[in-house]
Amino acid sequence: MSTDEALRRTDELLSELIEIVETARAVPMSASCVLPRERILDLLDELREVLPPEMDEARTVIATRDRVLKDAYSAAAELRERSVADGDAVLADARHRAEAVLADTDQQAAAIVAAAQAEHGRLVSATAVHQAAAAASAALREDAEAYQAQLSSQAQGYDAEIRADADRYAAEARTEAERYATKLTADAENYAERTLDELSAVLHKAAATAEQGRTALRQRRAGAWTSDGPREGDERAPISA
Repeated sequence: MSTDEALRRTDELLSELIEIVETARAVPMSASCVLPRERILDLLDELREVLPPEMDEARTVIATRDRVLKDAYSAAAELRERSVADGDAVLADARHRAEAVLADTDQQAAAIVAAAQAEHGRLVSATAVHQAAAAASAALREDAEAYQAQLSSQAQGYDAEIRADADRYAAEARTEAERYATKLTADAENYAERTLDELSAVLHKAAATAEQGRTALRQRRAGAWTSDGPREGDERAPISA
């Protein structure tokens, strides 16, 4: 049932309640009247059932605010952990490559030194060959160390960039989740307040109409029961106004 239909049915039930009160027989010498108890209770039960369900939905939206924030925080934390793990993997791979290049350079230098030492027995200028091999080995080692330092620097920069992006995304996700939760809460509270205001207006109108009916009945029947009593067989209980 839509909100308009619920409000329309609510108005119909209230109108029927007012009509019952207006047409009820007055109790002699009192401001009370006799009402059909079962019919009144049935109308009140039906009135309770047709109240707008959006009020419960609004309370549900407010209750889910904490869950929305918790999911956003969990997603941001998971993204940051994954980004940190990726950065560590990149840094470890760069170090591994640098160590492999350095090991290969050491092997090449050792091979050059061994070749130079073997050539030493056949060449008269063995000292010059040994010096050249040592210089080439030192140059290769310097190049390998410089390449390792470059790779390490690049890997650390990439890791810092990934961590910064992860932190920024986590902050944006938390801000967006809080903004969305705040909006949901405000919308739910506004809707619930509007619905309650409409229902309160209908109830006030019904109460005013009922009061007018009671006043009219008192004026019309002020002296109608001074000599007559209630009819025999009427088992309906008097209800105080």
